[in-house]
Amino acid sequence: MGRFNKVRLSSQFGFSSLLPSAVWDSVARSPCPSASPISPSRVIVTVCAVFDHDIFVVFICVDVFDIFIIFLFYRECDISSTIDFIFGNAAAVFQNCNIYLRKPRKGEPNVITVQGQSDPNQNIGIVIQFFNISSNTELLPVRCTVRSYLGRPWMKYSRTVYMQNNIGRLIDPARWLLWNGDFALNTLYYAEFKNKGPGSRMSKWVKWPGYHIIVKSSLVRKFTVGNFIDNVWLPSTGCPLPPA
Repeated sequence: MGRFNKVRLSSQFGFSSLLPSAVWDSVARSPCPSASPISPSRVIVTVCAVFDHDIFVVFICVDVFDIFIIFLFYRECDISSTIDFIFGNAAAVFQNCNIYLRKPRKGEPNVITVQGQSDPNQNIGIVIQFFNISSNTELLPVRCTVRSYLGRPWMKYSRTVYMQNNIGRLIDPARWLLWNGDFALNTLYYAEFKNKGPGSRMSKWVKWPGYHIIVKSSLVRKFTVGNFIDNVWLPSTGCPLPPA
């Protein structure tokens, strides 16, 4: 891992923005821990490899992700936030991470993902695999008063898959949240496969036309790292990778 420059990027809004190479170059030249060109007040993400506008890898990071680069792979991250904090329009796999939901503003829910696919012909989406989803210390005492969800559809063809995660009791029994009435319920693709934990009981899950409970392993193979984000470029990063 020694050949990678560690880059720290922050924003005044509290999320990490995946920016053009000129901005990344500026951040990379900053002292570490760095004050980014956007805001000097917060340090959020540690990046082990940055390639170009179409390929991006993060290994060990903290906080929130806005994803608009084509292929992204995040592994062993600690992520802590409240609403719509993994969002964007790309093929992104998050693996072996921890999500610690925080106490939101009064009256707001916690929502983990908000995927923005507007073209049905794109092979993109968000894949969440091998996660632990729980409360942080601030939310824990009041978690029964806050509704928390796996995601909601930002665009018409929103696509998100949760696979083999440990989901805590804090997730709402419905699991997924409406965006605006019945918007996108027939056209989205939301799926779950072998999730476990007290938040993984099926009886009260949403019954949307676009929501799928997958049973067969063969049906989720297309969402694995090797198939979904074209695994051929990942070994060159030197980041720890899952078995093929």
